[in-house]
Amino acid sequence: MKATQWLHDSGQSIWLDNITRTLLDTGTLQKYIEELSVTGLTSNPTIFDHAIRNSPAYDAAICQKLLKEKSGEALFFELALEDLTRAAELFQPIHKKTNGTDGWVSLEVSPLLAHDTARTLAAAKDLSDRGPDNLFIKIPGTKQGLPAIEEAIFAGVPINITLLFSREQYLAANDAVLRGIERRIAANLNPNVASVASVFVSRWDVAVAGKVPDRLRDQLGIAIGKRIYKAASGLLSSPRWLRAYNHGARPQRLLWASTGTKDPAASDILYVKALAAPFTVNTMPEATLRALATYNELDEFLPTDGGNSEEVLGQFGREGIDIDRLADELQDEGTESFVKSWNDLMAVISSKCASLDRSITSKAS
Repeated sequence: MKATQWLHDSGQSIWLDNITRTLLDTGTLQKYIEELSVTGLTSNPTIFDHAIRNSPAYDAAICQKLLKEKSGEALFFELALEDLTRAAELFQPIHKKTNGTDGWVSLEVSPLLAHDTARTLAAAKDLSDRGPDNLFIKIPGTKQGLPAIEEAIFAGVPINITLLFSREQYLAANDAVLRGIERRIAANLNPNVASVASVFVSRWDVAVAGKVPDRLRDQLGIAIGKRIYKAASGLLSSPRWLRAYNHGARPQRLLWASTGTKDPAASDILYVKALAAPFTVNTMPEATLRALATYNELDEFLPTDGGNSEEVLGQFGREGIDIDRLADELQDEGTESFVKSWNDLMAVISSKCASLDRSITSKAS
């Protein structure tokens, strides 16, 4: 049995961390669904930047939108929603079969809105209204993003909380979701609003590369994951969540993000193997997904008690690694990186628009 099918059958959802028009046009995404047990998809500005920059597949659509006087963010979100709506249609059977637990696609609000709760909420509601019903809107789980997450859940918008690195950041994000659900219950609204909490893994090990002994190489991200999984396992069976379930709420799932192996000396499925756990999601780059398909069944699940996570984290502390401070730094760097990727994406779209506009004008004359 392929490891992809084994993970799926064992209760962990495999999502693809990529979207391009070529993936859709060639039937590759459909093949991943049928042959590699892929049951969802995530996107981000960097993914769309690479897709639009490196392929002519979007040129015709951009030309059409230019003729309708679209540009910038408005043009991008139309392109993105077209791609994600097509992908969402492929996942609809899974979405229906799992009663909305699986079969999701994700789209990010502009990271330029990260410090503006009202505009983030407005953008999230607008994109959710325009998109398919199995569309998660991605909002960063930063301190500034937490109010927007609570308000979005209260408004009934399914949310993928992104840029979570530590247990504390995860707990704060989960609390924001639960507050939104509890407010819906108090207002006699349906509390069944889906969400996932995206925990970024590999960036921890990149951050400490060369700063710790070889015996701790590639161990930090996994230890953080184990710590968060322990917290999630306890939290989702807490009295507060149990009361919410009693009113019809659904539990929030953990999503492991940034799970492609960055260390060339490490296993190509390092994080996938270490973070195998039921009722979680692993969103993988294509290279990691294809590598996983070459393996057979994996041999163990993530322990609900966190296993040796605290022991390992203690070793990092003794080597001078301040976990709490590094978590905040990683989240800040992640936010800045998404802003840079967003600006790069807007620049690519602007450049493409200028080039294609000249072509349209030349043909017209």
